[in-house]
Amino acid sequence: MFRLMIGLLACLYAAIAPATAETVPVRIGYIPVLGTAQVFVANREGWLKDAGLDVRFIPFDSGPNMIQGLASGKLEIYVAGVAPLAVARSKGVDVKVVAATAIEEMTTVAGPRLAAFFKPGVSPADAFKAFAQANGRPASMATQPPGSVPHTTLNHWLFETSKVATSDVRIITMGIDATQQAVLAGAVDGATLREPAVTIVRERDPHIKIVALGGDMFPSQPGTVIAIQGAFLKAHPVEVEKLVAAIIRANDQIQADPASVVPAIEASLGKGLVSNDLILAALRSPASKFTVDPDLIVASTKAMQAYQVKLGTLDKEYPLDDLFDDSFYKRAMSK
Repeated sequence: MFRLMIGLLACLYAAIAPATAETVPVRIGYIPVLGTAQVFVANREGWLKDAGLDVRFIPFDSGPNMIQGLASGKLEIYVAGVAPLAVARSKGVDVKVVAATAIEEMTTVAGPRLAAFFKPGVSPADAFKAFAQANGRPASMATQPPGSVPHTTLNHWLFETSKVATSDVRIITMGIDATQQAVLAGAVDGATLREPAVTIVRERDPHIKIVALGGDMFPSQPGTVIAIQGAFLKAHPVEVEKLVAAIIRANDQIQADPASVVPAIEASLGKGLVSNDLILAALRSPASKFTVDPDLIVASTKAMQAYQVKLGTLDKEYPLDDLFDDSFYKRAMSK
């Protein structure tokens, strides 16, 4: 009789107890820059797991390289610059931008040799010209591959905004880590960098100077976004909405109490090689502007496309209506 009662109670508990939540495996490709901070904060706090996601992070050195991961089905989520995505979609890569993470995050820095020519009252064009005349060669500027946000914004700042002569500067493309090391080693004269690399290189060599912020390089510069592979989005819309909600929550925490998110960011981006004080300084840097609303970057993304066509890194402007999906952001905000 006792055993029968135990059995009945066990069956009753199984019937009324909540089912064990199962998580969905997801691979997130990312660029190791501060503009991805919300994703790592949300993961560290357990909010991505609460969203039903079992996350594996995969680093890349540029957005264009990450597109190959999306196209081949090796990634479900892309966290990097928006510029390569419209082209990828036009070539059959089914992907949607569901959230932004940062704007105007790009900067241009000058190494000690070049920085010496950037003096008060001297225009960038005159600084580059004086450097070229003094050294008998153009200044070398490192950035990421053509089609990326860094490459596009550097060209825009040099040749559209600053009117630098093409004979006074030479653009060299390489990965993000290589760019940082090249600046520190003096192998290039300047570069495009994002936080925390900006703070890292300036802490190691105070003679490195910021000569342009994101808004100087490209007004309302669209930066890092969160984009979802189409098949994953269709299969897991609830998880994607919870993901966006977690990103909003992380963004709010970064804005309200940056010191509290430093451990999450240091563990993911610093990996024990960067001090907490340096990460906090990067969060408070004028180059760090966090936002989640994808609608804020639609117009500037369109403007960037138009410039890429002029630059020759894009064959034509592609429609953005199908690239951005703000419904997940709006639903998450309404709740």
